[in-house]
This record gives sequence, C-alpha cells and structure tokens, in this order.
Amino acid sequence: MDRGIISQKEMAGQRLMLGFDGIELNGDLKHIIGDIKACGIILFKRNIETPEQVASLCEACRDYAKSCGIPPLFIAVDQEGGVVARLKEPFTVFKGNPYIESVRDAGNFASITADELKQAGINMNFAPVLDIAPVGKDSIMKDRVFKGKAENVSTLGMEVIHTLQEKGIMAVAKHFPGIGRTIKDSHFHLPVLDIDLETLRQSDLVPFVDAKDEGVAGIMLSHILYPQLDSQWQASLSPFIVNELLRNQMGYDGLVMTDDLDMKAIEHDMNTCIRQILKSGIDMALICHKGPDIDLAYHEIIRLLNGEENLYKMGKESLERILRVKKKYLTDPV
Repeated sequence: MDRGIISQKEMAGQRLMLGFDGIELNGDLKHIIGDIKACGIILFKRNIETPEQVASLCEACRDYAKSCGIPPLFIAVDQEGGVVARLKEPFTVFKGNPYIESVRDAGNFASITADELKQAGINMNFAPVLDIAPVGKDSIMKDRVFKGKAENVSTLGMEVIHTLQEKGIMAVAKHFPGIGRTIKDSHFHLPVLDIDLETLRQSDLVPFVDAKDEGVAGIMLSHILYPQLDSQWQASLSPFIVNELLRNQMGYDGLVMTDDLDMKAIEHDMNTCIRQILKSGIDMALICHKGPDIDLAYHEIIRLLNGEENLYKMGKESLERILRVKKKYLTDPV
C-alpha cells in the first residue's frame, strides 16, 4: 500500500475512528468516509439487524472508501462475548470471558468469532479484555474478564489474539494499563486508581506485555486516572502512560487508541482532548456517536498538525503505523 504524498486533511482524518447512525450507506457515512477520510468506523447495535445487512453495509462502505481514493477502512466492533457483544443471534452467542476456562475454550471462541466477523465484512474486534479483576473486589469488569491472576488472563488472552489475527481479524487488547481494580464505570464517572507502577508491572501490565510480544494489532487505553503515574491526565490523554510507559518502556509499536471520547469520564472539551491525544502519540481517537464533536475533532487535528512541527512529526509516525497495519491486514478486501 504505497500511499506516496498524503494531504494534511487525509492525515488528520486517518487519526479518527467514528461511529454513526443507520444500517446502510447514508449521508452520515459518506461524510465520515469521503469528507473526513476517517481511518475506520465502529458498528454498534444501532447499526446491526441481520448478518446479510451487516455484510451489505460493510461492503458499501469499503467500496465508497475505494471510490474516494482513501486507504481501506478499519471496520470494528466490540464482540467480546457475554455482556458486551454487539452481534446477537443468528451470530454465535458466547457466555463471555468469565466462562472461558481453557486455551481450547479461548481458541474456540476466537475461531468462530473470527469466521463470522470476516463473513460479515468486519475486520477488527475490540477484544480481548485483558483487565484483571482481583478476587474479593467488586470490580466494574468482573463480568467481562478472564478469571484468575495475571498468568491465566494472559494465557487465555494470547490464544484469543493469536487465533483472531491468524484468521485475518485484527485484535485490540483493552483497557491499558488495566481497570480491573476499579469499581466505578467510566461511561458515567472518572474512576481514580491510586496505585504505583511497580504493582501494575507485577500484575495488571503482564497481559499487555505479552500482547505486545504476540503482535497484537491494537491496544485501547482506559479513561482511568492513575495519579501515581500521571497526576493530571487520565490514561487516554496521558503523554507519560502512552509515550513513556507503553511506547518507550514496553516497546509497543502497534496501534494505540482511546476508548470512546463520548464517555462521561472525559471531562475536557474536545479541543483539549485532541491536543493531548496528539501530544501523547495516540494513533486513533474514537468518537462513537454522531454529533458536532466529530467535525470539531477533525478540524482541530488539522489546525494542530499545520501549526506545530512536533505534533506534525508525531502525526507522520502515527500515520505510518496506521498504514502499516492496513497494509498487513487489508491489502485484499475482507
């Protein structure tokens, strides 16, 4: 995928992964794909009716992106199984990570899920969850995590990553650097996890280090504030957590993305969020709902790339990572 010279507008759009309303290619999608030139789209329950409809929607989006001359789209979904699974029957319904007890179970889930995603035209799964829920703690993640300590979470998670990606579906490990110890929901609050880095290294970070070694396509950041790591910025906006911890110390050079910027845990205005995302070397900002924030984010990225040389340089590095992953997984249509 030799893109040659790429415009600043395309460079900006490729930093956004966006949600939309509707079940077919419509004006909103044409704006996201053709005008903003987004790197990808995210499917939710509101976009899904039947396997045939999803396949038709994804094909139309891919064809439209190609007609606009932009790189092929990431088309993503949260299909963890259990409580977070956007694709319902007649897709295969799994009970979720707490019920996966063996490598064989993990491989079976990932293999069937990958086949069904591919048939539907989806190429990226926001899974597996690699958070660790300590025994005896009322973790917000208790219904979404693999049971047990770091080693078991890592073993099962790596099988999911390996199997998904072997079958051509990009895996995204979440939620770095770990939210299993929290009890508040970042959809509605800003959780604070006052824990030191060494404790995280011994437990919560273990599966993410292994995911890096497994070659996971993407890592999604949490919206949690870790004051002993960064007293000002939550993980999804933190230069230390991304640039220093994830990139420099752990050596991860795959895709890094935020969780949904529409969540209530994000208390900053969109311009502030975008500045922090670019400063942190985060490749992709997720905005999962239709609204003015999408255009605000796009125009602020253009402004910052045009106005600040360091952010432009980091932006080129992010674009290279995005295009490298697209070349690996999306050279041939799904």
